[in-house]
Amino acid sequence: MRNPSTHELLFRSEDIKIVMQEDLCPDQSYKSHMLEGKSSFNLLFLLSHDINLAAHDCGTKFLFKKNQYILHYSPKESRAELWTENQEILKYLQIQINYQYIFNLINPELNRENAEILENMVQNNFIFLHKETPPNMTVEMHMILNEIRTYSKKGVMQKLFVEAKIIKLLILIFEQFNEKNVLESTPKTPEMIKKFIDENYHRNIKAEEIGKLIGMNQNTIRREFKAQYHTTIANYISELRMLKAKKLITNGDIMIKEIAIECGYEYLQNFTRAFKKKFGISPENLRNNK
Repeated sequence: MRNPSTHELLFRSEDIKIVMQEDLCPDQSYKSHMLEGKSSFNLLFLLSHDINLAAHDCGTKFLFKKNQYILHYSPKESRAELWTENQEILKYLQIQINYQYIFNLINPELNRENAEILENMVQNNFIFLHKETPPNMTVEMHMILNEIRTYSKKGVMQKLFVEAKIIKLLILIFEQFNEKNVLESTPKTPEMIKKFIDENYHRNIKAEEIGKLIGMNQNTIRREFKAQYHTTIANYISELRMLKAKKLITNGDIMIKEIAIECGYEYLQNFTRAFKKKFGISPENLRNNK
């Protein structure tokens, strides 16, 4: 009897197909078969530990760590087998995109940079980041995949939403590979978390949320962040908010209430209390004395 598993089709259009695979009760005998269409780009996000992949078209075998991904071009229809060992869960998400869709999106005839990007995609230069090591997913990539999985609307709204998220994923991938000469072979967790906080400090984010997004224990996240930056995640978020608020108060004419919301405070009194504790003066008095 085969173990319970899900091979869920999340989205399908003329140009895009998204499949989520999760083996709920793995054993060593079960293998998942991933299909790649003719002239297609395939984004494969590996979401569980030690996933083996055997590619039939080139006779190559890979072993992926959790939270790695590849962007692979398939000129013809091909099939790959994926499986785990030692009773590990098999979980991955595949996004398949037609070549012509990417061609129209990038428009390589527009300039040399666009042509080089498409050429790199076709030559599969977005598979290995460092020393033949697949790249690691960022926190933002995890967020996008979660948004795609949980989006509930159908029809044209879903199509527009999915296409926008795929474009964002491609931007993140291109940026990551453009920076590969200055990055270490594997991204450090504290640096990933800091970048995520710098971009999302105005939201109500916590270590628990970040931990779920990147598949890491929240206590480990807190410990590594504090060891690297000598402060807690909560204190770092508070510091960012206060510095942003002070800058907006002294350099602009935005209403104090709007500044509070911009900096992540739902209630004005909480913002005023935190600001006065930090700077020894209320936001209103700071603005009046500037």
